[in-house]
Amino acid sequence: MTSAADETRDLSIRPVTPTDRPTLDRLWLLFRHDLSEFGGQLPNPDGMFRTERLEAAFSGDKDWAAYLFSSAQQPVGFAFVRGLDGPIRVLNSFFVVRGARRSGVGMRAVKEVLARHPGEWTVAFQDANPGAARFWRRVAREMAGTEWTEERRPVPGRPGLAPDVWVSFRYPGP
Repeated sequence: MTSAADETRDLSIRPVTPTDRPTLDRLWLLFRHDLSEFGGQLPNPDGMFRTERLEAAFSGDKDWAAYLFSSAQQPVGFAFVRGLDGPIRVLNSFFVVRGARRSGVGMRAVKEVLARHPGEWTVAFQDANPGAARFWRRVAREMAGTEWTEERRPVPGRPGLAPDVWVSFRYPGP
């Protein structure tokens, strides 16, 4: 069994390649399954969840970047970034498998992804997901000190859902 220190020491964060698609497809199912607890989204009749963001991450669009996190060559998570062509980058999807959570993997991965695309950032989460709320507020504090904002925005096209919480900050800071 590896320790938390081993997981972060052996952590690799790298851009995805087309050969990573099967791995990301499987991680995507885990990610969407985790999120279904907080938004009530159910799989499609074929057992898959919506994949628009996954498809965009592999589309070759220069506005998107996708990263795979591995520890000792085992996949432990991913990040999808959009808005690379604009003034604000959006951490569109971020996931760490449960077995690697609370080990430092998430924070280290966030720092490396943000460092690859310095500038203005925003990320959304749901208040109903207490682990994500704690994590993203901590990320904002560690990345920007007191220079970050938080606001609630309605989920487009989903009036029955609670608003998303968006944190925004600049990385690296001034």
